[in-house]
Amino acid sequence: MQIESITLRDVLPDVFRAEPPSGSQVWLTQITFRRGQNYLVEAASGTGKSSLCSYLYGWRTDYQGEITFNSTNIRKLSVSDWVDIRRRHLAYLPQEMAIFPELTALENIQIKNRLTNCCTEAQIMDMLKLFDISNKANVPAAKLSIGQQQRVAIIRALCQPFDFILLDEPVSHLDADNNRIAADLILSHAQRQGAGVIATSVGNPLMLPTDTTRISL
Repeated sequence: MQIESITLRDVLPDVFRAEPPSGSQVWLTQITFRRGQNYLVEAASGTGKSSLCSYLYGWRTDYQGEITFNSTNIRKLSVSDWVDIRRRHLAYLPQEMAIFPELTALENIQIKNRLTNCCTEAQIMDMLKLFDISNKANVPAAKLSIGQQQRVAIIRALCQPFDFILLDEPVSHLDADNNRIAADLILSHAQRQGAGVIATSVGNPLMLPTDTTRISL
């Protein structure tokens, strides 16, 4: 199932039921994300941006309303559906990165790539070189800086085919140069696949093109 659109209808995190937020372009409204388009979801801390990503990835279901992939309510998806979606159609970089500290930078990336067979080792090393961390490939992640770990996590997220990529504060620990490298790399992978990019930010946004749709959470 190729995901052409993601639509939220009257969605609201359960935690906000007692006091729904006002002025949101996402919660308690209808919004559609379309494949091939870029979106930047800008939010203050605590307004639900990580929750949004978790809902779209199927990790959490503590919300009211309806989320659909194309015309299918995601609450109706089976475990096997989600396995296929997460392997072939929906990439995700969570804010906490989910890096295994005891594994090397390369091993952390290979965990994903072995499931998808998407990139060659040479392609992975080229991405590490772009981020100037190829010399850290065999270093345990626990010994990397947070910014280096974030670069590893970005590469890992790209090691799969996808219709949409969800990026929760993907460059929060990166400087402007690495932000630009990250944006170029993500956009090149997305454009090659005709995929959509959905990134969140609380102040240091991914450097997406000027025609990116900006959404207030």
